[in-house]
Amino acid sequence: MSRTTRLSHTALQDLLAVAAIATAVALPVLLLSVGGGVSAHERSALQSSGFEITVSAPGTHGIGDAHALARQIDGIPNVSAASPVLSAPIDLFGPGGATEPALAEGVIPAAFAATLSPEESGAFPTPLPLGDPNDAIHFANGTYAGPATDDVLVASPLAAALNVSLGSTLRIANGPNVSASTPYAVTGVFGAPGGPLGPIAGFAVVLSLSDLQLLTGTARENGTSGLLLDQADSVEVSLAGSAGANPAAVAQAASAIQALVPYFGVTTLSDEVAQLDQAGAVLTGFYLALSSTAVAIGLIFLTMVLLRRVEAERRSIGIRRAIGLPALGIVGRFVGRATVLATAGVAGGIVAGYLTVQVLQTYGSGEVPAIAALAVFDPRTLLELAVGTVALCVLASGFAARAALRLPLAEALR
Repeated sequence: MSRTTRLSHTALQDLLAVAAIATAVALPVLLLSVGGGVSAHERSALQSSGFEITVSAPGTHGIGDAHALARQIDGIPNVSAASPVLSAPIDLFGPGGATEPALAEGVIPAAFAATLSPEESGAFPTPLPLGDPNDAIHFANGTYAGPATDDVLVASPLAAALNVSLGSTLRIANGPNVSASTPYAVTGVFGAPGGPLGPIAGFAVVLSLSDLQLLTGTARENGTSGLLLDQADSVEVSLAGSAGANPAAVAQAASAIQALVPYFGVTTLSDEVAQLDQAGAVLTGFYLALSSTAVAIGLIFLTMVLLRRVEAERRSIGIRRAIGLPALGIVGRFVGRATVLATAGVAGGIVAGYLTVQVLQTYGSGEVPAIAALAVFDPRTLLELAVGTVALCVLASGFAARAALRLPLAEALR
């Protein structure tokens, strides 16, 4: 084999080793950047919410006597608004015969608006055009005998699907039977681009809490004559002024709310953020474990390349050992070669991971571009990944160095 052929073969081996390491690094770069970006987005959304405390209960629509509970919570010091929310699937019937299932949110308009985040507030008309802002007239102290406004806010994608706009009439029913539906006036359309994950609004409508309770049978046990239910799924609580940014004030308010509802769950956003951080740490560990197979393959390939290099350079190694070159010098050659190949592979892997995210953001389908746009390439994380990978490659070079030092001199010099 000529020297040129041997050099070409050696260069090809080095190139394949770099490619193997680059592939091994690209996968964790992709997973950590996208996964970390999504977690950071969710964390930011939680921290910028318009409320600080959430009251929830087990089961479906587990909070009873929601209007009265909201008034009680409003009386707690530092509380600015308590917003009970009822969520339920309903069916919508447009003026042209179009039918769409949707998610309905029943709210107390003024309290709901007060607990929206700044981003969400921009998606809704101000004030919310749902008639009575306190939902007190129709609720009528739990009799539900007051006049109903029958107003509804419709998400913009849903409005387009049903061909309705401001001033249209939309029929709503708790099921697919149009004859059992109630006509509602569309008094507003909400929804605007709400960040990288797309519009805030999906196929949803917002109406007064008492209206939705009557539609879904969660007002009283027998329509308007049985035992009072007044059900909701959660109560979102915002604190006034600087109290919302004061952990002690938030904890004090949460404790006072818990005393009102000892059997309900009362969580603060700080609790939710902590839970999200814990989940993010678990996911990061999962991403690294998932990537470990690719990293292991890259290390094995690099080790094989270096061992082949020992075979190809056995005469040269034998001569160096014969003239008394220290073992450390021989080991250093293989460590240095492994460092160079690993560094090139890590750099290539980081670039490949970044380019993959850009390709997904530009050419992906469905929600892929929106999710890819959230990717965060944290320099510290990338540096730790790079240093760790290079360190593992240096350790892997020890097999080649050991093989070089164990070559019998007589055979190596033949």
